[in-house]
Amino acid sequence: MEQVIRVLTTIRPKRSLYLSVMVTLATIGFFWSLSATHETGESWGAKALFPTLFVLAIAIIYRAPFESLLTGVIAGLIMIDNSNVVSSLSDSLSTVMGNETIIWIVLVCGLMGGLIVLLEKSGCLGNFSDWLKGKITSRRQSLLTTFFIGLVVFIDDYLNCLAVSSSVKKVTDHYKVSREKLAYIIDSTAAPMCILVPVSTWAVFFSGLLEENGLAADGAGLSVYISAIPFMVYGWVALVLVFLVALGVVGNFGPMKKAEARALSGQPLPDDYDGDNMEAAPSNDRKQTSNFVGMLNFILPMIILIAATVYYDIDLLRGVIVTLAITVAMYYLQGLLTLEEQFKGIFEGFKVMLYPLSTVIAGFMLKSVNDQLGMTQYLVEVVSPFMTAELMPALVFLVMAAVVFGTASSWGSFIIAIPIVVPIALSVDANMALVIGALLSASSFGSHACFFSDSTVLAAQGAGCSPMSHALTQLPYTAIGAVVSFSIFIVLGYSL
Repeated sequence: MEQVIRVLTTIRPKRSLYLSVMVTLATIGFFWSLSATHETGESWGAKALFPTLFVLAIAIIYRAPFESLLTGVIAGLIMIDNSNVVSSLSDSLSTVMGNETIIWIVLVCGLMGGLIVLLEKSGCLGNFSDWLKGKITSRRQSLLTTFFIGLVVFIDDYLNCLAVSSSVKKVTDHYKVSREKLAYIIDSTAAPMCILVPVSTWAVFFSGLLEENGLAADGAGLSVYISAIPFMVYGWVALVLVFLVALGVVGNFGPMKKAEARALSGQPLPDDYDGDNMEAAPSNDRKQTSNFVGMLNFILPMIILIAATVYYDIDLLRGVIVTLAITVAMYYLQGLLTLEEQFKGIFEGFKVMLYPLSTVIAGFMLKSVNDQLGMTQYLVEVVSPFMTAELMPALVFLVMAAVVFGTASSWGSFIIAIPIVVPIALSVDANMALVIGALLSASSFGSHACFFSDSTVLAAQGAGCSPMSHALTQLPYTAIGAVVSFSIFIVLGYSL
């Protein structure tokens, strides 16, 4: 019997390998044939969707967002030019890595990771967690606390995803909350909250985009943005839904139910998570401080981070640079950490963020491929004949939510979409504030729900679970939010 088992265990991996090779070759052949039969200059039409659909399928099957994105990028590049894939891949990577937004994201996430490592190594994060444990007396309170802290940290979704998770993780672990549920609560108060507050990186970006596309006069972009906030339906729905989940009114179902059952049995971390979870051990030889001073050493950098970001016109990069400089000086003067320990900690933070950052970079590469294939234009053109003044907000939300969900480009897709959507909205005399609200709702939903969006990846990284575990457990809740939002947009379209 043992010999039979040994034979079977050697055969199964070989069969799996052969199957993988055959599927890979068939996929390459499929995309190669699409390229070979395509006429230069002709629209790709529905075929433009194939790389993104391929990415989603691979991500669900293998639960590996970066790998699925990379294969989707290669598949798309084969479609575009099957004779020059290696050069195209190299050029795409070089272009993305030279992108100003990517450089900003790499620096912000790396430095934020470094700041969190310093807070942990100094023991100050532990002091704050111990203080929270003394104030929180139940599982429900731990979830509600996470929700309300997320509402306060509204400046940027990156800051929200990384800072909030670090401050409450040990408390939710104490009350046996799954890391997936923690990630869901954090993610639901990230992009959905950021679009509803005019003092955020999202408001700054989109108000500028409104001015560039003639929807607002120079300097009036923020005023137009604020007028659309009541109609950013998905943001409101997502916040209400996550509050009800934290309160216990909306229960656990689907993959979240299994994750919570596992956590209640004493295992908050999911089985498929094997990466660094940004939980650096405190330095053994650090100077001991009182709980009050330690808690102050945690809270003060967070206040400085928010204040400096606001001071520098909602620029999180400048905010985190100022915060790191002050924090390093504070900890050195108090004898908590040496300068060498602190700079090593900052580099550790960059190292911890490498996988999330690689996923974001691959997502930008997929967006570049989709732009070349004309995916966004195709989807908008397909639904354009059905766009009336009444239905347009709902259809804009539906289409752009699908685009952002499939591409993870919660900002970049709208640079292409707005010049297409705005003329249609003007031609049918649609309510422009409602259309802008639908656009921002779609962006928020896509950032929230996409398996490989920056918000999803960072929320998972901060909470300490894999991006796919987070994405799959929160998917039923984001789907509920999307359906409710779509229905509300239909009602608003006919009533306003």
